[in-house]
Amino acid sequence: MGCVHGRAAASSRRRNAPATPVSQPQQQEGVSAAGEAAVSQVAEKAEQPKAAVAAPVKRERRSRSSRSLAAAAHSEVRLGGSFANKARGEQVAAGWPAWLSAVAGEAIDGWSPRRADSFEKIDKIGQGTYSNVYKARDSLSGKIVALKKVRFDNLEPESVRFMAREILILRRLDHPNVIKLDGLVTSRMSCSLYLVFDYMVHDLAGLAASPEIKFTLPQVKCYVHQLLSGLEHCHNRGALHRDIKGSNLLLDNNGVLKIGDFGLASFFDPNHKQSMTSRVVTLWYRPPELLLGATDYGVGVDLWSAGCILAELLAGKPIMPGRTEVEQLHKIFKLCGSPTEEYWKKSKLPHATIFKPQQPYKRRIADTFKDFPQSALRLIETLLAIDPADRLTATSALKSDFFTTEPYACDPSSLPQYPPSKEMDAKRRDEEARRSLRAAGGRANGDGARKTRTRDRPRAVPAPEANAELQVNIDKRRLITHANAKSKSEKFPPPHQDGALGYPLGCSNHMEPAFEPPDPSSFSTIFSYEKGSVPTWSGPLVDPAAGNQKRRHKSGRSSKQPATAHAR
Repeated sequence: MGCVHGRAAASSRRRNAPATPVSQPQQQEGVSAAGEAAVSQVAEKAEQPKAAVAAPVKRERRSRSSRSLAAAAHSEVRLGGSFANKARGEQVAAGWPAWLSAVAGEAIDGWSPRRADSFEKIDKIGQGTYSNVYKARDSLSGKIVALKKVRFDNLEPESVRFMAREILILRRLDHPNVIKLDGLVTSRMSCSLYLVFDYMVHDLAGLAASPEIKFTLPQVKCYVHQLLSGLEHCHNRGALHRDIKGSNLLLDNNGVLKIGDFGLASFFDPNHKQSMTSRVVTLWYRPPELLLGATDYGVGVDLWSAGCILAELLAGKPIMPGRTEVEQLHKIFKLCGSPTEEYWKKSKLPHATIFKPQQPYKRRIADTFKDFPQSALRLIETLLAIDPADRLTATSALKSDFFTTEPYACDPSSLPQYPPSKEMDAKRRDEEARRSLRAAGGRANGDGARKTRTRDRPRAVPAPEANAELQVNIDKRRLITHANAKSKSEKFPPPHQDGALGYPLGCSNHMEPAFEPPDPSSFSTIFSYEKGSVPTWSGPLVDPAAGNQKRRHKSGRSSKQPATAHAR
């Protein structure tokens, strides 16, 4: 393994560097403008339907007889395609594995590796569908870092390209509210790659889930201002995050918030239309245009998620915790209203005919959150606009009177210091509580007492994952056709258009026929919020007692239907 800490590789800058001088910030990042453009094209190519990418530039067409990574890199892979064999050889000689240099040479250009045994793993602090995150110690400096271990499936070029895109995006970004990539750790003997970051003691989901923590309005303003500042930088640098949620908003003990986990991020050009996948963003924070199948979108997807985060911090719990895409869209329409006829006509969204309600829904944000400050309501109304064009930009959101009226956002350094708290910690607490409950229930049943459950106690299950690159989900989607699809959400897009996509929630699950989404007006706010009555971490909310009683009276069809869909 080897790690990069901004040191130049043994070789000089590549001969194929652009003729125009590269700016100093770009030199420090080690990423050329040409390299960024190349990875943008390739990364989006991996997302597009195969029919749409079947005609690459002729000069890049070469023989595809070999199935090796090197052949893939020379033929259909533009990422690193400008690298000569000599440059790849220099990277391998510097310590990079051949499989990484062949497909992602542009991503590691200018960086040099270090031995893996110079890092000591301390604890596992996070887990995703295709990666794990560890707390570790740099043996050379003694610094505590976070290592994100990315797993690959048989070193498929497509999987490596997704990782390379994340690296290039991170190298392009440089902002106090965006996590900084400090280096890479890899091995010639394994097919794993570690991304090295500063260690962050909290994430926003973990803090919000703690029963002992209650955010004040100045704190909420401080966190949301930092989130929007980070998004402004990402968008100005041509990057969409596409998975803004509490567990991806990292915090240190100085109160600084950093946007993390760019595994689903993508380059974009607002002046150039390009087809992107709609299967991104964790379900609860996914905007309606993506649920309706939009493939041409922009900064609005991140702003919608930011609006959900703002409302969640004020309400004390997720505002639209859907279990399926159908249910999620239903919750959005009930709270935010259904799209206007004008929007349906101009957007021409693929799934409009399936999801367009027969009767329009009235917008209820102001009624639902009537206890919120008016300045907060106005910002939420903007960020949760059904039409993405009405959400404006992160820059305009930062100018909202939510931040210019009292009480003002507090300084990050004045925020209280909390014990380390991450979403995974909250999951562990909930799991321990459930085990204790089950054990207590078992003892009670053993004594002949009737086992009871509190009906108003919501049960938290793992938060849905949005990592569309998970190969297991890719394979699962490829097996689904219109003939054997079990639900509407499985019938689109056709499997041949879904080669790089995965479902976060297993959307073959039908919505319970008797299920009625909870009335949004029942949500608590920061002014009447008690942590004890809400789940301690984000995840679909299910009343187990009610669900079990319903299923006892259902036919065989309902008995096969899981109450929840766990993230894989």
